[in-house]
Amino acid sequence: MSKEPVAVVGIGQSRHVAARRDVSLAGLVREAALRALQDAELTWADIDAVVIGKAPDFFEGVMMPELYLADALGAVGKPMLRVHTAGSVGGSTALVAANLVAARVHGTVLTLAFEKQSESNAMWGLSLPIPFQQPLLAGAGGFFAPHIRAYMRRSGAPETIGALVAYKDRRNALKNPYAHLHEHDITLDKVMASPMLWDPVRYSETCPSSDGACAMILTDRAGAARAPRPPAWMLGGAMRSEPTLFAGKDFVSPQAGQDCAADVYRQAGITDPRREIDGAEIYVPFSWYEPMWLENLGFAGEGEGWKLTEAGVTELDGDLPVNMSGGVLSTNPIGASGMIRFAEAALQVRGQAGEHQVDGARRVLGHAYGGGSQFFSMWLVGDRPPDS
Repeated sequence: MSKEPVAVVGIGQSRHVAARRDVSLAGLVREAALRALQDAELTWADIDAVVIGKAPDFFEGVMMPELYLADALGAVGKPMLRVHTAGSVGGSTALVAANLVAARVHGTVLTLAFEKQSESNAMWGLSLPIPFQQPLLAGAGGFFAPHIRAYMRRSGAPETIGALVAYKDRRNALKNPYAHLHEHDITLDKVMASPMLWDPVRYSETCPSSDGACAMILTDRAGAARAPRPPAWMLGGAMRSEPTLFAGKDFVSPQAGQDCAADVYRQAGITDPRREIDGAEIYVPFSWYEPMWLENLGFAGEGEGWKLTEAGVTELDGDLPVNMSGGVLSTNPIGASGMIRFAEAALQVRGQAGEHQVDGARRVLGHAYGGGSQFFSMWLVGDRPPDS
């Protein structure tokens, strides 16, 4: 029996800021869920199951929060699943929900991811003490900076590429009312003059710490037929993982990322992603990861990704727009960041992205990664069902 086509009929985001002191965790997730229900013109009674995800619980210090969030998400008496794959969890959570619909286990599923970073300190939470790692770094930036340096040596990319990415994404964020950072006075010179945090990553080339949530409502073909507006259709989706460390691991272009993208393209019938995909929301927490992931995802050859960035190909009006919403560089509630990439891809093919809409977007990629470049989740969504 063939899989049930999966449609995105509702999308909702909370207000993303540094600290949402006006709401609890329950209030934060409910805000996004209610907006997704409103978009789909559905009620809690229409939801068959809930799939929720977030990054490590120690980021807020609340263990297994899904147990007490069930009430806020209309999940009392309904199946509720928790997903966790580090920073890629937002994407993985959406894929688990999509698979429940594709397998005809449930007809309509609410999926949601969140983080309330203001209630903890993720940077020091990611700086593990001896004996778990050597005291050579602070936060995720300290872990990834050497990999960026390796990419620069391998590709010969000039040091200005990171600043170009950050300047682009922060300008895109000005067109997205949900983005955390709205830097109206942003200039390329200001990015390049910002303090160096982890060489070569500057302050303006790194992601913020955000509170926020993102929700989507996924449904089957029958549910899509009842939707008030055209849905986004999942054309392909996959997850892959690999160890944090192993002999021969390529930190610049992990094999798991390449395999994940290849599987998604195979499912969607994509043979030339550079030409057949109209845009991409890629998980870029540090600006240099745009060219690195462009190569890992097959949009550019090895050592060629930075040339796309430098040539303006990834600009909002470029040939392959990347992070039209402002991306993780502008909004980063870690657990939700991957789902925001998936949701923003869906908004594009639904024609609902507002000022950051790509004209004629028919197929858009959503991408997330997590851990030590070890967990990957991706989907490709389109404006038509996969069998049309």
